[in-house]
Amino acid sequence: MDKDQLEIYRYFLKDTIRKKIAFRFTDQNQGVPAPPAEKPAPAESKRVDLPGPKDWKTIARTDLTAAVANRKTHRVYLKNSLCLEELAYLLWCTQGVRGEITQGHAYRTVPSAGCRHAFETYLAIFNVDGITPGVYRYLPFSHQLVFEFSDPMLSEKMITASLGQTYPGRSAVTFVWTAIPYRMEWRYGLAAHKVILLDAGHVCQNLYLACEAIDSGACAIAAYDQEEMDALLGLDGENEFAIYLACVGKIKP
Repeated sequence: MDKDQLEIYRYFLKDTIRKKIAFRFTDQNQGVPAPPAEKPAPAESKRVDLPGPKDWKTIARTDLTAAVANRKTHRVYLKNSLCLEELAYLLWCTQGVRGEITQGHAYRTVPSAGCRHAFETYLAIFNVDGITPGVYRYLPFSHQLVFEFSDPMLSEKMITASLGQTYPGRSAVTFVWTAIPYRMEWRYGLAAHKVILLDAGHVCQNLYLACEAIDSGACAIAAYDQEEMDALLGLDGENEFAIYLACVGKIKP
């Protein structure tokens, strides 16, 4: 192994960089307005309203200790579909908003450094009741899905972009979290990037635990073809890019 390269990548795991940053020069402290906390969607776009927590009727109460003990990765799924309420529940658990937007941020159901929440949630939907298969994006502030596009080859393209792993194209729905780094860089400068990845772990763990309430399983995926996945979602790969995936489907109770 290249020891010099190992040293560089290990440095990224440390918080030493914080000692070398003049935080008074970050965009936040220079008075630059905060970037949007949610990627805007065209006004004419097709949207799907999602049921909120007060409207859920099929989500079972789950013992947290049991959910943690039972949490495991599932790569094989039944042909059963998710219902819209179950998908809404998973989205709320992973990026749901718990308050009003103030000064460019809002409290959510997952922690984030500085409450910056640098992620967008894209969904490759294959088997959800009432939803036409395709790629959608979650709008957390209105608790809606916005339709991005459909593709008859979506399953195959997801598998290709996942380096041949089949389950991202055989799930009921596959989550693709993308990062918009400037949301975090605006506050933390070069110290932003480590905490973005820490935040991704919070989000995916919530997904795993939430799946325990709906007889479903999840599989986190960090190995994928970056350029293929970004191109599939129509991302520029610089200001927004895929950072983490997780597929979800029904499993035997």
